[in-house]
Amino acid sequence: MSEGGSVISVNVSTRKGTAKRPVEQALIDGSGIVGDAHAGPWHRQVSILGADGIGRFNAEEGRTFAPGDFAENLTLGGIRTDEVAVLDRFRIGTVELEVSQIGKTCHGADCTVSQLVGRCVMPTEGLFCRVLSGGTVRPGDSVAYLPRRLTFGIITLSDRAFAGQYPDRSGPKVRELLAAFLEGKRWHPEFTSALLPDDAERLHAELIAAVSAGTDVVFTTGGTGVGPRDITPETVEKICDKLIPGIMENIRVTFGSEKPNALLSRGVAGIAGTTQIYALPGSVRAVTEYMGEILKTLEHVLFMIHGLDVHG
Repeated sequence: MSEGGSVISVNVSTRKGTAKRPVEQALIDGSGIVGDAHAGPWHRQVSILGADGIGRFNAEEGRTFAPGDFAENLTLGGIRTDEVAVLDRFRIGTVELEVSQIGKTCHGADCTVSQLVGRCVMPTEGLFCRVLSGGTVRPGDSVAYLPRRLTFGIITLSDRAFAGQYPDRSGPKVRELLAAFLEGKRWHPEFTSALLPDDAERLHAELIAAVSAGTDVVFTTGGTGVGPRDITPETVEKICDKLIPGIMENIRVTFGSEKPNALLSRGVAGIAGTTQIYALPGSVRAVTEYMGEILKTLEHVLFMIHGLDVHG
């Protein structure tokens, strides 16, 4: 899926915190726009602002600010930049940019627009990108907007649910909680679900397929206890490159203080390739408790996996 737009203006400046001046063309290399103050070995190499955002701001303030006045490198038209998510991409000829941050702290006293009207549009609508491939950009160039799907896999492990003895409730609960968490955010989510018996080989194959497909986050439910058919943690750990023990340790301590049986859960969290994997217990109540804690750091883990310093 892609959406077309165009470059309205290409803008550069030699000092940070100042308005940028339009130029006829600019060369983008691995550091950003050559000669621009914001180029460098970091995640905010090229800044973008939508022309529609500038138009709304002008209408609200009763002023006429031009492209570059907000210190953006590229002013784009025809694309709803207020719907763009982190890790989405823009392609302009040979140039490909990946969105690494949305909004930023205003320069305040050093921001020309803020000095004039007391606020700026960049802190809420500005997009910041890192360069994936370079080239020359000019006003009038076509822009392809390439949204990135944030993919979730939900796997329920239950012999009895698989046999049809009762419906799967924990998997749908995970999806419900994810949908509520993602509501109002810019991500473009996509979900897949699977129901398996408590079988290590089948779970291993399902997880390998999810990792190979580049699934962003996988949740398993069930099989985290100490019974003879509880095989989920061992299976998950075998394919993880890194474990994140603190997440599950915190959950066990948080809920185990009131319900000692919660300490028997062997839920694990880890990373396989670029896929987050969380093994949760199978009860709806436990899923709700675990998800409430996991979702606090899920986006930050995603950023870290993709090398984004969101505090920069």
